[in-house]
Amino acid sequence: MNTVISFIIIFGALVFFHELGHFIFAKRAGILVREFAIGFGPKIFSYKKGETVYTIRLLPIGGFVRMAGEDPDIPEIKPGHRIAIQFDHSEKVNKIILSGKNRYPNVKMVEVEKADLEHRLFIRGYEEGDEDHLQTFAVSREAVVVEDQVETQIAPWDRQFASKKLSARAMTIFAGPLFNFILAIVAFTMIGIIQGVPLEEAKLGNVLSDSAAQEAGLKQGDLVLSIDGAEVNTFTDMTTIVRAHPDEELVFTVERNGKTLDIPVTPKRIDEDTGEIGLIGVQSYLDKSFSKVAVSGFVETYHWTIKIFELLGQLVIGKFSIDMLSGPVGIYKSTEEVAKAGILYLMKWTGLLSINLGIMNLLPIPALDGGRLLFFGVEAVRGKPIDRHKEGMVHFIGFALLMVLMIVVTWNDIQRFFIN
Repeated sequence: MNTVISFIIIFGALVFFHELGHFIFAKRAGILVREFAIGFGPKIFSYKKGETVYTIRLLPIGGFVRMAGEDPDIPEIKPGHRIAIQFDHSEKVNKIILSGKNRYPNVKMVEVEKADLEHRLFIRGYEEGDEDHLQTFAVSREAVVVEDQVETQIAPWDRQFASKKLSARAMTIFAGPLFNFILAIVAFTMIGIIQGVPLEEAKLGNVLSDSAAQEAGLKQGDLVLSIDGAEVNTFTDMTTIVRAHPDEELVFTVERNGKTLDIPVTPKRIDEDTGEIGLIGVQSYLDKSFSKVAVSGFVETYHWTIKIFELLGQLVIGKFSIDMLSGPVGIYKSTEEVAKAGILYLMKWTGLLSINLGIMNLLPIPALDGGRLLFFGVEAVRGKPIDRHKEGMVHFIGFALLMVLMIVVTWNDIQRFFIN
């Protein structure tokens, strides 16, 4: 049960922050956001506030922010259509009823001669009972179209995604991955605040009880200068030497309270899958100073971003198999193992997944944010946008291929964790 809760919280945070980035910058650009959704498929929860419907959907494989103009938003009102219209206090049309007209009192029935709900915002037609006089009705910018009792707000051209400057559109798309990196920075910073930041220098932190270090007399705060005369500059230098010498006495030269001491230590032999190694039972020193904690989130995020790019490079050159990729099932199983280690490990896992999601979405693959940014780049070079239908087809094909890849990866996860 703890795994399920942990997975839901982590997945929800990743998707929420990603879509929040799109949402905030769409709003800043003046774009009408119709829906903020977590998940895909049928709605299981829906709440409308202002212009936006906030939904949770059945399939936990992502989320989306639906912006005006990206898809067919409202039914087209063509000449000859018979509609009902209602007016606001300023005598502008604020409700256009296409079906179920008898449900609405105090409406005018109009046969449409022409309608423009994007630019000039008017409906021109003949009112029922007065077919000899062509009338023009001004439409409110916040008017809604009603069809099958569903109300959809109209989107004047300046509220649509495509109407915005290239820079604003690009920033709206880029903001999703950006907020995933922000989430990672927050997660790693919180870890630093709670437990402190491991120092690179070879300063000893917690000395484990009944360990070789404790038996030899090493203490927390000791700074290791050298081992058997070999200079030690980092904690990694120290552990590398120790691991290579199990059951061999090593002389640690340490600085303690301004004094230099030579302390013999014999690492205990430990069997690992890769062979036998030596361990002395010390942890890196954890610094909780403001200067260290303040930058720890940025440093860790940068470090793991580079690591993930290195893995992607191995995938490109064939040193990293697709069988090593994980989908939702694999992430769930990994979350199960991480959850056993405690809240700090879950926070780190959240940071790693968030970086991974941010990077994946920035790849120039159709249907992903990176694919859309690539089209914006082409638009900047050409000086005009690519045909929307052609771009939409490319994204559709890309989305279909991504779904196939997800199915393959998920099946591999099922075989790895539940069948083999």
